[in-house]
Amino acid sequence: MGTMRDAVDDLHRRCEAIDARTVRMAEKQHSQGRMTAQERIDLLLDPGSFVEIDRFARPGSEADTDGEYGDGVITGYGEIDGRTVCVFSQDASYKGGSLGKVHGRRILKIMELAMKTGRPLIGINDGGGARIQEGVESQAMYGEIFQRNVQASGQIPQISLIMGYCAGGASYSPALTDFVVMVDQTSHMFITGPDVVKTVTGEDVGFEDLGGGRTHSTKSGNVHYLGADEEDALSYVRVLLSHLPDNNACEAPVFDAMDWTGRPLVDRAPLDLEKKLNSLIPDSPTEPYDMHEAIEGVVDDGEFLEVQELFARNILVGFARVEGRSVGIVANQPLHFAGCLDIDAAEKAARFVRTCNAFNVPILTFVDVPGFLPGTTQEWSGIIRRGAKLIYAYAEATVPMVTVITRKAYGAGYDVLGSKHLGADVNLAWPSAEIAIMGAQGATSIVHRRRLAKVREEGGDVEAVRAELEREYQDRYCTPYVAAELGYIDGVITPADTRKHVAGALRALRNEAVPAPRAHRGNIPL
Repeated sequence: MGTMRDAVDDLHRRCEAIDARTVRMAEKQHSQGRMTAQERIDLLLDPGSFVEIDRFARPGSEADTDGEYGDGVITGYGEIDGRTVCVFSQDASYKGGSLGKVHGRRILKIMELAMKTGRPLIGINDGGGARIQEGVESQAMYGEIFQRNVQASGQIPQISLIMGYCAGGASYSPALTDFVVMVDQTSHMFITGPDVVKTVTGEDVGFEDLGGGRTHSTKSGNVHYLGADEEDALSYVRVLLSHLPDNNACEAPVFDAMDWTGRPLVDRAPLDLEKKLNSLIPDSPTEPYDMHEAIEGVVDDGEFLEVQELFARNILVGFARVEGRSVGIVANQPLHFAGCLDIDAAEKAARFVRTCNAFNVPILTFVDVPGFLPGTTQEWSGIIRRGAKLIYAYAEATVPMVTVITRKAYGAGYDVLGSKHLGADVNLAWPSAEIAIMGAQGATSIVHRRRLAKVREEGGDVEAVRAELEREYQDRYCTPYVAAELGYIDGVITPADTRKHVAGALRALRNEAVPAPRAHRGNIPL
């Protein structure tokens, strides 16, 4: 055994070898428009906060010249805005970032550390799947990782970034996490690649169309955010994490509450909201408007961090703050399909509601829904079963829930979106709200079918009679006051007062007692 000086010199030589390889491979990554594994970590975390673990892990023995230190992955912990997180980042420059035994064990170790300490886990994926040379051992590592993903689910936030290829079994680990982020044009995720697809099905499809970030953001719904570049994707994760707690036993960070003018809440003039919200709803019940404006007129700074922005655009989900505290937003979007609920929208909202419930984030719902989208495609594709997921998500939620009905709340759409009947705590409505089985036009055609037919037979003015019947239905049923009289609506408020009422409700519900867990486990309709 040598002296301490010899040991230190040996350590320096090993570190220099690792650093030299990192420099060599950086050029290859940069030529493809991608950062290195270490550069991604450095950009994600607070400067100088990263601590690597298992840096000298390597496959084989000292005599194995093919085995590199780290085995193609960097693991460790650091800070984001002063909060500790655990992270791993795959290195595509070493054996394509493929997962071998040592590589897998490093990831498992950091996952277990995250669960043990109650810290968020961020995985930066950039690999070609299981390492073929290591056979079943690499497959076993994926199975172990999947198990840890499930164990950590709902306990700590899990966020996956796809920064290159994520192929085969590797794609199932991100799918098990809470949020998935991809980069436009430079990241791809799929179970089987284009060559296999063509061999088996005859389809000729490229990497981007098959599993590119835009495909998963708009068609499959597998991705929650599409970054313009790697820096944008990493920046989104930092902001996203600010809305989430470290684990399910604590709350998300609380920030100083300022409005979008930069003034403290106590100094804000009422006209700021009045101008924005009181004129938002169009006079025509069929004219669309942008629900983003309603959200921005209620939340702190007018800032809304949208999730799955490009998928199922008829419903909006994402995070914001009210009085400095994180809230999850679910809102119909009248600009797309008139805000109708369909299969994709129901599943998108249900998943988000369950995520908020898992991590103690209150849910604020804005409702303008004419109902579920009709048609054979929806019915045959399982709208009943898949729409039931949204009902289940709201009904099982125990976090504070506040709902605001801005315009339409028809039929089953009224029930499933944060209604009092599914357990919402405070339900508010604007004077423009229409809470009914259906709209006046449809209801008149059904309820007064015979009367209208008789008027037509007698040569009367059918349209004049229809218009009068529709007005009667509108005045009697399509108002928020019937529901308010029954206690289903807690208050009918002017739009300009929405923030005040929402903030007050969330403040009152902050220490809401959560019922003890039920002895049995529910069976969500998957």
